[in-house]
Amino acid sequence: MSDGSPFELRSIGQVAINVHDLERAIEFYRDVLGLEFLFSAPPQMAFFNCGGVRLLLGVPEEKEFDHPASILYYRVDDIDDAHQKLLARGASFEREPLAVHRQSSRSDERGPGRLSRSGPPEGGARPAVL
Repeated sequence: MSDGSPFELRSIGQVAINVHDLERAIEFYRDVLGLEFLFSAPPQMAFFNCGGVRLLLGVPEEKEFDHPASILYYRVDDIDDAHQKLLARGASFEREPLAVHRQSSRSDERGPGRLSRSGPPEGGARPAVL
């Protein structure tokens, strides 16, 4: 039932990512991806900042919440440079960055859309770098 007042979702405030080994996940997101570590809430949660969006890494408490996370797409200025730097930090990739589509002419999008997938050593969802 609507009360008549306008309602609008403004932005994503937090994304939860399921992990099974919290310490390994912290090392990957902090040391390999280079995200800003905010704080942890032991024994099951850690928080990171990614361009103003908070990422919650958490060990699922209940079986029905233990499922792979969505794939996150991180924006970078130079995908080839990011790919090389992440490799040097110990990330593994499925393949070299590749063009997947031509982006629109919007001012915040540049050139062909390219991506490369990497992920935490424990497996699961593999974040993509754009």
